[in-house]
Amino acid sequence: METELNNTFKSIAKWAEEDRPREKLERLGPSALSNAELLGILIGSGTPNESAVDLMKRVLGDCNNNLNTLGKLSIRQLEQYKGVGPAKAITILAACELGKRRTMEKAEERTAIDSAEAIYAYLHPRMQDLDVEEAWVMLLNRHYKLIKALCISHGGLSETAVDVRIILKEALLCNATVLALAHNHPSNNPHPSNADDQLTQRVKKACETFRIHFLDHIIVTDGDYYSYNDSGRL
Repeated sequence: METELNNTFKSIAKWAEEDRPREKLERLGPSALSNAELLGILIGSGTPNESAVDLMKRVLGDCNNNLNTLGKLSIRQLEQYKGVGPAKAITILAACELGKRRTMEKAEERTAIDSAEAIYAYLHPRMQDLDVEEAWVMLLNRHYKLIKALCISHGGLSETAVDVRIILKEALLCNATVLALAHNHPSNNPHPSNADDQLTQRVKKACETFRIHFLDHIIVTDGDYYSYNDSGRL
């Protein structure tokens, strides 16, 4: 049996790239992987005669392919499998415990960003003491729930360079359907400049191309703001 295994075994590194667990997860997402593949990624390696995935298939098979049963095993019980030492056993049980804890936690409520006032309330604490301009993009889902907010530019006293391509790239990467743009004026003058107007139009046109709703562009000062949407300029 051992000789037959040696003749047929292929390490994961020699698998077709589309079948390798790490590459598969990167390409298709974690839900596309089997439990054995996910656990194989975590333990990292198997034995000279068995890949990490095949090792975890064997362990799971003895647990009736049930993760709850796997999580009830002790470190000593896991160490009975050839190729599973203390470090791998601890990693497996830590993963099972995280999965259990996740099911007990309530999903995090995303902040709703559906108005200039909400954008200002979110960004003002981050911008109120800045002495240079920063530009931020807020990426939202179709229910105006915040997916991600990030600073895309940190500039000089008078202006900040904003690359519209970066804004759209970030929106597409996180599947945002709505976005808002904001930047501060360290001078505390909320009125937009010609450069602000031009940036607004560039972002608006780019959003239209990719069918992303451009919610607003606001200018943040300490105690006030200007909204292109509220001013009827979008």
